[in-house]
Amino acid sequence: MSLKSLALIENWPVSAAAAGVVRADGTVAGTQGAIGQRFALASVTKPLAAYAVLVAYEEGAIELDEPAGPEGATVRHLLAHTSGLAFDEHRVMAAPGERRLYSNAGFEQLADHVAKAAEMPFGEYLRQAVLEPLGMGATSLEGSAAKDGVSTVEDLLRFAAEVQAPRLLDPRTVGEATSVQYPGTKGVLPGYGHQNPNDWGLGFEIRDSKSPHWTGSSSSPRTFGHFGQSGTFLWIDPDAGAACVALTDRAFGAWAVEVWPVLTDAVLAQLRG
Repeated sequence: MSLKSLALIENWPVSAAAAGVVRADGTVAGTQGAIGQRFALASVTKPLAAYAVLVAYEEGAIELDEPAGPEGATVRHLLAHTSGLAFDEHRVMAAPGERRLYSNAGFEQLADHVAKAAEMPFGEYLRQAVLEPLGMGATSLEGSAAKDGVSTVEDLLRFAAEVQAPRLLDPRTVGEATSVQYPGTKGVLPGYGHQNPNDWGLGFEIRDSKSPHWTGSSSSPRTFGHFGQSGTFLWIDPDAGAACVALTDRAFGAWAVEVWPVLTDAVLAQLRG
């Protein structure tokens, strides 16, 4: 079935956009736009990086609760944005586990930690552990593990299918990664203000009852994913049994706050029939 709802992206105030939906069984429900075009992902890089970190965990190269980052912090703290590191500086702002401080610096420290344990650059580890096995040949990490990924809708639909029906990881690991870590932790969701609680898993943001939010009003509380400042998002809604990816070439702003939830609600309505 094609998803006419995806045609909404043609009216977005952007120069280029592409989108797609993949079901939990791996079938692509619909696409729109140039799904093979490469876009800068910004923070949609983080779920890819987190998946590679989890592969390193399952391979025994690292442990989730071993020290990493600031004193007292662990790999888990870094993945869950509770290490206490500042947003874009390698500077400690709080004790580990105290606040949900969204941190690019934390993901950069994660990448360094895994690179040291695996004895290879993190970008190469990501390629071997995640991108290559999933056939994501158009995806690359071109700098920071927090924000410098480049990919296509086509490739990210492969990733979203993997997360919904894991082959590279034990489903229990993915279940933990998409469950709330450090429940009750407050913090700011970039672009959407203070949230109490500001729930996250391991590299994935969890919707729960957050408002306002970049997903839809009909998105289930179990929805998880990430959006990026380059005008990109990936969400997975377990209750809908589907995931949606949208990539654009315009920086996140008021336009995205307005149109993203509309697209999400339209997609979910069509999936429900």
